[in-house]
Amino acid sequence: MEQDSARVMETYLAASKNTLADRMGITILEATAERVVGTMPVAGNIQPYGLLHGGASCVLAETLGSLGSALHGGPGRVTVGIEINATHHRAATTGEVTGVATLLHGGRTVTTYEIVVSDAAGRRVCTSRLTCLLIDRVPGQAADRAQTLGEPRPSDQA
Repeated sequence: MEQDSARVMETYLAASKNTLADRMGITILEATAERVVGTMPVAGNIQPYGLLHGGASCVLAETLGSLGSALHGGPGRVTVGIEINATHHRAATTGEVTGVATLLHGGRTVTTYEIVVSDAAGRRVCTSRLTCLLIDRVPGQAADRAQTLGEPRPSDQA
């Protein structure tokens, strides 16, 4: 089980280069199927008024929750986010925010995570909930980045 988690994490980190999460500066600090912690800088992720963009909070939430779901599913499964919601409680203008994704439900086909995003002072900036669908990897297909992380393949987008 621990080897499976290490394999999923290794694949995730390798596949994260040049992705939205990478461009936004998201760093994973801790990751298990039950809890994922990551940070994101406010700078570069703001809206025109200088506040952390609500969409940036959602990207952080989905990144953390999806990673937790991938760890829950293991290397033979693909995870796809199917629903996210967010309540924005307060603005963040400087420093970095920290997100903590906590598993609420971990089933065979569905996972749900609560993600709390806090500012450097520990004040809640956003509360989000993410639901992911877990599906079996198609036998015989290469375990490329898109399949491992549940992203559509270029051929699926045509």
